[in-house]
Amino acid sequence: MSRLLVTGGAGFIGSNFVHHVVRNTDHHVTVLDALTYAGNRASLAGLPEDRVAFVHGDITDAPLVDELFANTDAVVHYAAESHNDNSLHDPRPFLDTNIVGTYTLLEAARRHDTRLHHISTDEVYGDLELDDPERFTETTPYNPSSPYSSTKAGSDLLVRAWVRSFGVRATISNCSNNYGPYQHVEKFIPRQITNVIRGIRPKLYGAGENVRDWIHADDHSSAVLTILDKGVIGETYLIGADGEKSNKDVVELILTTMVRPADAYDHVTDRAGHDLRYAIDSTKLRTELGWTPSYGDFESGLAATIDWYRANEDWWAGSKDSTEAFYASKGQ
Repeated sequence: MSRLLVTGGAGFIGSNFVHHVVRNTDHHVTVLDALTYAGNRASLAGLPEDRVAFVHGDITDAPLVDELFANTDAVVHYAAESHNDNSLHDPRPFLDTNIVGTYTLLEAARRHDTRLHHISTDEVYGDLELDDPERFTETTPYNPSSPYSSTKAGSDLLVRAWVRSFGVRATISNCSNNYGPYQHVEKFIPRQITNVIRGIRPKLYGAGENVRDWIHADDHSSAVLTILDKGVIGETYLIGADGEKSNKDVVELILTTMVRPADAYDHVTDRAGHDLRYAIDSTKLRTELGWTPSYGDFESGLAATIDWYRANEDWWAGSKDSTEAFYASKGQ
């Protein structure tokens, strides 16, 4: 697998994966990205030009996808519309990218017999009660609750069908919430970090009791490489780092880490249909493939992330004002 194609490789999780691959392997990487608002060429800055190539294009462009697959050993499919709030405002782009785009890649993988790994989310499983001791596993029934998670669930099912019906060599991973460098400031953790940097009070949806299972993007990347190397075709692997935190806990930890009072935040209108709790059981990935996360706790990963946003204001400053204006218009 010396030639990798990474779809959505200029986005948050995809760009972290490209950096991880360059640091830890000898692979050559081609990035295919449409550069929508969440894609940023600056996220790939400084990578060696002899090992990383960039193609500006859409995964729904079948001729372009076919051309790229012809010269690729394996494909890692990160490209997706992924913001819940945006999917509630306008679902159509989520159907185009997450469903039609994934179909286009599967057909190319089928024609060229190319190894494909599909990146998905724990949100396809719906949510858990706050006091429920259970966690999501690979056998948890799908129960998506938003246009975003519904289209990701649909794309997962397409991958499974193309493996079974056409013999496509694919695997799937469903990951918990990522955080780390290069994440758009519309997202929860970077929004609050950059608010504090700018002297703006962080914002918390509702009472902040909703729980997410957090994983640093570097650990997600190492898990994906492990699945590419050792994963069984047709299998699904859940990726998580035992990082369950309520949104309230996360905001307060950001504030105290940045030497601010823990209560220096504002409550804002909750998101419609806001899922209560996500929790990942990554036992299968750890026991069958031998993967472990490098960040032993959420606090150390968050501190490293805060340091990155402090040091890279030129990367996020251009989109900060428009993002806050959008949320202000919604009372959030």
